[in-house]
Amino acid sequence: MRKCLLLFLLAVSAAPLWSGIFPKPEMDFEFVYQTEQTPAILPDTSEQIQCDDNQCLQSTALGKYGLQKLYCSDKDCFSIAYQYSPYQQLAIDFADGVKRRSNVFPSCRKLRESFTVTVREADLLVQPAKTPRPLNALSRADGWLSLLIILLTEALAAFAYLTYTDKSYRVIYAVIAANLITIPLTWQVLGNFVTETALLWLFCLLFEALFVWVFNRRHLSLRNAAALSVTVNVTSYSVGTMLSFLITPYLF
Repeated sequence: MRKCLLLFLLAVSAAPLWSGIFPKPEMDFEFVYQTEQTPAILPDTSEQIQCDDNQCLQSTALGKYGLQKLYCSDKDCFSIAYQYSPYQQLAIDFADGVKRRSNVFPSCRKLRESFTVTVREADLLVQPAKTPRPLNALSRADGWLSLLIILLTEALAAFAYLTYTDKSYRVIYAVIAANLITIPLTWQVLGNFVTETALLWLFCLLFEALFVWVFNRRHLSLRNAAALSVTVNVTSYSVGTMLSFLITPYLF
């Protein structure tokens, strides 16, 4: 039994860490019209273009890859990417029959960035928002589903680790409590200032290790708490990588 659990932990620990269900770079676009009418956005034929230079001489579409995509309603848009190119451009199709292109603008300087898109008769002007709209990740379907997946996978990974090391299962309560602190903190606060997802993941790993150890010193050494934190965080991050590709079509 222990050998099977060890193989399971090694397998999930070897999975890639570059994506998953952790906060990813995100751009929010608020549209302001300088046209006689306010034509609706056509989401299916609108796109965001990634540029390697400020003239967009070399470009590729943001495309759809897991959660990475430009998401639009008939009034506004936002995009998620695992990694943005240095510069971006919008090509938005409207119900008035005109597909308007924007100027080339710099990408996010932090994980979440807000832009104002001025809709003119023939083109778009994208500028950093003077008063960004509040971005609440937990108000969207992907936020809540990610929260549930993280709690479930980390609880199961903790169960496997505690079974293998023959430790008390009451430690699982501390693992769940630590996540209920770190998830809102990283998504709603730190994500507005930190530019690298890996740093947020490292913060969660260290915080959860200390939190679990402080409340379970009779059952776990600091070394065991650190190993447990690595196990549960790598598991949730890795499983999230795979699930993000499966659940995306049902989220937006």
